[in-house]
Amino acid sequence: MRARIRIRSAFLVLLPAVLALVLWAGMDGRCGAAEKKVEASASYKVDPSWPKRPDNIAWGQTPGVAVDDKDQVWVFTRAKPPIQIYDAGGKFIRAWGHRNIRSAHQIKFDSKGNVWLADMGSHVVMQFTPEGKLLKTLGTVGKAGCDETHMNKPTDMAVTPKGEVFVSDGYGNSRVVHFDAAGKFVKAWGKRGEGPGQFDLPHAVALDSKGTLYVADRNNGRVQVFNQSGKFLAQWKDVLIPWGFCMTTKDELWACGSSPMARPAKGYLGVPPKDQVFVKFDRSGKVLARWTAPKGKDGEEKPGEVNWVHAIAVDSKGNIYAGDIQGKRAQKFIRQD
Repeated sequence: MRARIRIRSAFLVLLPAVLALVLWAGMDGRCGAAEKKVEASASYKVDPSWPKRPDNIAWGQTPGVAVDDKDQVWVFTRAKPPIQIYDAGGKFIRAWGHRNIRSAHQIKFDSKGNVWLADMGSHVVMQFTPEGKLLKTLGTVGKAGCDETHMNKPTDMAVTPKGEVFVSDGYGNSRVVHFDAAGKFVKAWGKRGEGPGQFDLPHAVALDSKGTLYVADRNNGRVQVFNQSGKFLAQWKDVLIPWGFCMTTKDELWACGSSPMARPAKGYLGVPPKDQVFVKFDRSGKVLARWTAPKGKDGEEKPGEVNWVHAIAVDSKGNIYAGDIQGKRAQKFIRQD
């Protein structure tokens, strides 16, 4: 009897600690919301032979990757030359750069096949021909600011079929900036904060075929959804800390980043990331697929391991290309049906 009493007493003493541990393990420490359980899963296998990079072509941190309509892969890296193009089999095609490219961040295409670059070092977004001729510059090269003609470390851009541009203006400012097809400022919205329509490091932006705008609000650990006038429509929380976006032709939004985690007292949320996840959403925010890649160790990354994933692109066959920061490379992951 005394033994049973001692056991029950010990259990009652430990019970609060056990419950606290269980609750802590299932909560997002930033906002106190439980991480959503995802049943959907996906499977991908790295192609270790991709790409066949020439010995005289360098790679650095690789924050940008995009796939064009020929399934050619464009790598935007913090090395020279910064723009490198490979085919789906990994063959090197060509490379180019420009004097205004100073610190690569993201790369996208418009409906005419022109190349758009977000450059943090120059504080601008630039449009180029596929051959590397500069066509347009949004912002003022080399000068940071927060007005109609200046941005501060812009992170990404999305271009409508008519040529209008939405920029996530991102590290220095906390806003989305809208330019018309001629490059003229239309409006901007957002300020630093945690409420709807507010941002803490808008890190990526994407448009679907209906014109709906999606913003990766990285430090707030959510995706925010807007119309093109800046009206807040929805937010998707507690799925991942989003770093990069890729919108498919089926209006499926792929996001890469890490699982929700506690927000630090200082610095950026998810730095360093605790894991490396890729999540596919439909237009309503429903998770269609989730895949976790092995996280590499700094300087010792093996094929298939990802270290600070920053960019995602998807080709016509559903294969994923990922660019990472610490791993300083882009990799191809083949979909396993």
